[in-house]
Amino acid sequence: MTSVTMPSDPQLAASASRGAPSIGGSIALICGGGVFPGAVADAIARRGLRPVMFAIRGWADPKVVERHAHHWIALGQAGRFLRLARGEHCRDGLFIGTLLRPPISQIRLDWHTIRLMPRIVRAFRGGDDRLLSGMARLLEEDGIRIIGVADVAPEIVVPEGVLGRRQPSARDRADIARALQMIAALGPFDVGQAAVVADDRVLAVEAAEGTDNMLDRLVELRAQRRVTTAAGTGVLVKAPKPGQDRRFDLPAIGPQTIANAARAGLGGIAVAAGSTIIAEPAVTIAAADRAAIFLVGVARDGAR
Repeated sequence: MTSVTMPSDPQLAASASRGAPSIGGSIALICGGGVFPGAVADAIARRGLRPVMFAIRGWADPKVVERHAHHWIALGQAGRFLRLARGEHCRDGLFIGTLLRPPISQIRLDWHTIRLMPRIVRAFRGGDDRLLSGMARLLEEDGIRIIGVADVAPEIVVPEGVLGRRQPSARDRADIARALQMIAALGPFDVGQAAVVADDRVLAVEAAEGTDNMLDRLVELRAQRRVTTAAGTGVLVKAPKPGQDRRFDLPAIGPQTIANAARAGLGGIAVAAGSTIIAEPAVTIAAADRAAIFLVGVARDGAR
């Protein structure tokens, strides 16, 4: 059986050696779009902690946000966020949800943000990981410790192993290994976190368009007969970039990922175990079984 090995990550090993942070009280969730903010907030509440949603206007879904204590903020309102977070007694915060980076000219600035603009401009000159790391440093300097989803909602982090009824074949595992190599090779360029490989051929690599649009592009390539592999062949693989800060922008999957992978004619999905979040786990796994798609969490030290 083909061995699948995740790239070594000194930052992750160092984080593990320090242990999970001590968390209590109210937690600020800086929310973009999608269902993940609600899933994380629900998990925080189940742990007896208090989630406070800081929903970004134009992105966050009111139906998701308004189930919990919440405030609406605009991009660039760092001062407003800090005042509200302190008023809610939030010591910890996390980033969650979909948000495409806007042109810097579209950010609504308050006075606190204007004071930080030289550093914000420098953070914008790079990939998403650099931008988010820069924003996290600014918030931590103002007293909000940034934590990760795994610290407060480990139950929605994908575990190691096969999650549904279908098992990946030896060919599938070889394709998984190939895709992981591709993601690792592109990591220094802060490119996307996903690739599609079929029969050892790279069919698609995620960039700024995101996973769903990448799979839409694969559907078009099949329609144009630029991709001719048989239906049920090929694997979507999602994993963090080597050296990526695991506190934010983790790869994510959900029922829509399953639907799009099936529409693209793929045979399965593999994700980095312990470093990928899954929306509605039971619903997502059931969808994979109905679509006859395998779903597997790949261990960092090799898949079995």
